[in-house]
Amino acid sequence: MPDKNLLLADLEQSYAAARRLSARSLAGQIERIGFQCLGCGQCCRGDDNSVVVFPFEVRRIMAKRELDWLEVAQPPEEGEWDNNGNFHTLEWRLKKEGLRCRFYDEGQCTIYGQRPLLCRTYPFYLVEGELRCSECPGLGMRINEDAAQEIAGQLILRHITEIVEAIALTKKYQDFQRGGYKEGNCCIIHDSEGEHKIPLFTAPRS
Repeated sequence: MPDKNLLLADLEQSYAAARRLSARSLAGQIERIGFQCLGCGQCCRGDDNSVVVFPFEVRRIMAKRELDWLEVAQPPEEGEWDNNGNFHTLEWRLKKEGLRCRFYDEGQCTIYGQRPLLCRTYPFYLVEGELRCSECPGLGMRINEDAAQEIAGQLILRHITEIVEAIALTKKYQDFQRGGYKEGNCCIIHDSEGEHKIPLFTAPRS
């Protein structure tokens, strides 16, 4: 991991820049690009369907659906092993069943009111404050001003939240000596709340 102080300084600068973003300017860009959700569900299923979900979002879904943590979220498969054979990874992903989000059922999102910020802003995202788009068949379609403003506001909120979560994660993160897989050890997920340990059911990708 890069020097923690340098990383935190960069994140603080990013946070300050994010606070200066203009929702009006972003909304104008979104209007020019155009977007309408077609309800096709392509963003809810498939190989590349991986939705980052923050701890507070997991708890919101847990409360609504009366589910346990691991029924809502799962760790990503990418990470590193420590010298005790534990697998370390960062943050959480919305749980999947096969290739689809487990909350996508019969063409509908069953947690629509509690869906994560990533879902609320798809197919748009920000990179260093610059608007980007993921592939989506709804791009290029006419969008009204109010809808564009709503997405713009959610984009800024998501961008700021990602930085705040990254700052908290970086402050709590404890580095470890690298090693390799050993049967019977655990998966350690690092997030903004610290470390979470869960059973290691299969050997993820390193």
